Amino acid sequence: MSVYEPEAPPRLGWQMAKRFALGGILIVALSATAVATAVLLEVHDAVNIIQRESVPIPGVQSVLNDVAPGEPQTILVLGSDRRYGEGKDVPVRSDTIIVVRLDPDKGATAIMSLPRDLKVEIPGVGTDKINAAYAAGGPKLTVRTVRELLGIRINHVINVNFGGFRRAVNRIGCVYADIDRRYFNDNDPPTASAEGYATIDLKPGYQRLCGRGALDYVRFRHLDNDFVRASRQQEFLRQAKDQIGLGKVFGDRKQLLRIFGRYTQTDIAQRNDAAILRLIRLAYDSSKNPLTEIQFPAQLDGDFVDISIPALQRTVDRFIDVRGEPKKDASAKLKPKKVRRKSKLAPGLVLRKQQGEDHVLDIDTKLPRSLPVYFPKAILSRGGYDRDSPRSYTIRDRNRNRYKAYRIVLAQGDDGQYYGVQGTTWRAAPILDNPSDQIRMRKRTYQRYFDGRKIRMIAWKTPTAAYWVSNTLTRNLTNRQMMDIARSLQRIGQ
Repeated sequence: MSVYEPEAPPRLGWQMAKRFALGGILIVALSATAVATAVLLEVHDAVNIIQRESVPIPGVQSVLNDVAPGEPQTILVLGSDRRYGEGKDVPVRSDTIIVVRLDPDKGATAIMSLPRDLKVEIPGVGTDKINAAYAAGGPKLTVRTVRELLGIRINHVINVNFGGFRRAVNRIGCVYADIDRRYFNDNDPPTASAEGYATIDLKPGYQRLCGRGALDYVRFRHLDNDFVRASRQQEFLRQAKDQIGLGKVFGDRKQLLRIFGRYTQTDIAQRNDAAILRLIRLAYDSSKNPLTEIQFPAQLDGDFVDISIPALQRTVDRFIDVRGEPKKDASAKLKPKKVRRKSKLAPGLVLRKQQGEDHVLDIDTKLPRSLPVYFPKAILSRGGYDRDSPRSYTIRDRNRNRYKAYRIVLAQGDDGQYYGVQGTTWRAAPILDNPSDQIRMRKRTYQRYFDGRKIRMIAWKTPTAAYWVSNTLTRNLTNRQMMDIARSLQRIGQ
C-alpha cells in the first residue's frame, strides 16, 4: 500500500477525476449559475429556458434535502460521456463526482472531488467503487451514496456531459491557460500504451484554448496520473473563472442557459420559484468569493482508493468550515516588502548556469530585443530540461494584437510534474491580474500568487516584457525553491 501525502494545505488539494473534465463541468454549471445571478428580475424566463431544454432526473428529488432560506447549500455535480437514461446498452459510470458548497459567510466556495475508485458501501449494492453507484442507480443512487459517505445534506444535483463543456468554453470566448508542458498523442500507429486515449498535440506556454482543445487538455490521461489530472483541471477552472466577466455572461445569458439546459440534467428547474430564487441569490453572493479546493487524502490500495474514518471526518470538517483568506488593503500591494536573501539555495536546488545558457541560446537569437531571454540559473537537482523546451512563439490577445513569447519547461522528477519559466511582451496578460502580494528581491519587484500558503507563480516585469515562474500543477516546489528560482533568472552572459 502506498500513501499520498500532499505538502499543500487544504485549499490546494488533489482528487481523482479520471477522464472527465473537472474544469469543464464546473464551468458549465457555475457559468449557468452566474447567468442566473445577473438576471434576478428575469428568473422566470431563465427557469423556463432550462425547463424547455433540460431532461429531468427521475425520482431524484426524493433523496435531496430541503434547505431553509438563508442557509448554505451543497450541490453534487456528476459528469459522464452521456446523460443518464439515454438507453445505451452499456451502463454509464460517473467519471467525476464533485461536491460544491455555497456559503458566502465563509468567504470561499468549497469544492471537493471524490475519487472515482473510492471504496464505499453503495445502498442496496454493497462494497464497490463509488462510480459504480451511477451505473447501478444513476444520479439518485449516487446522491444517496455520497450523502451517507460524507454525512452531509445534499440540496441539489447537476448531471453534465462533455458537449456542454466544449460549447460553454467557446461561448465565453475561450480561455487563456498556462500550459505546463507538451501534451501529445496521435495513436499512429495504435499501440497498447496509447489505445483508448484521445489524439492531442498541445505545445507548452501561455495560450488561448477553445472548446475542443480545452477539452483535450483537461481530459488528457496518457502518461500521467489521476492526481495530476485533477490538479490540471482545477487550474484550468481557476484561470477560466478569473477571465469570465459578469458583463459577458449577462449579455449572452439566454444562449448559455440553453447550453446548460441541453447538456445537463438537474433538479433545479423542477423546484418552485421561491426555492430557485434562494439558490440564485446564494450563488450570486458566493460568486464574489474564490474557489477553494479541499483535498481528499486517500490511499492507493490495489484497484481501490481508500480513506480512514478519522481522515474522512477531518476532510469533511474542512469542507464544511472552509474559510477564505482575509481581505487585504489594496493599497498594501503597492508597497512591496523587502525579503532578505538567504546565503544558501533552498534544499533540492542546484546551480546550472552553463546548462541553462546552452539550453536557451537558440531562441535568444530568434526573439526581438524587446523580449530578452531570461533563464533560471538555479534548477531542481531532480528532473531537468524537457526535450520540448524551449519554445518560442506568438500569442494574440482578444483584440488580435500579437505578442512574442517563449517557454522553458523543466521536469520536476515525478510523473506528470513540470515547472517552467515564461516570458512574453504581453505585459497585461490576464494571468498577471490580482497578485497576492509584492516583494522586493535583487532590485526587482516580484508579484507572488498564492494558493493557500503555497506559491503557484512568481512574476516580474521589465519596461517591455513580463516574466513568470510557474510551479508544478500540484505545487510540488516549496516557497523557498520558487523564490530562489525566480531570483536566479538572468540573461545570457550576465
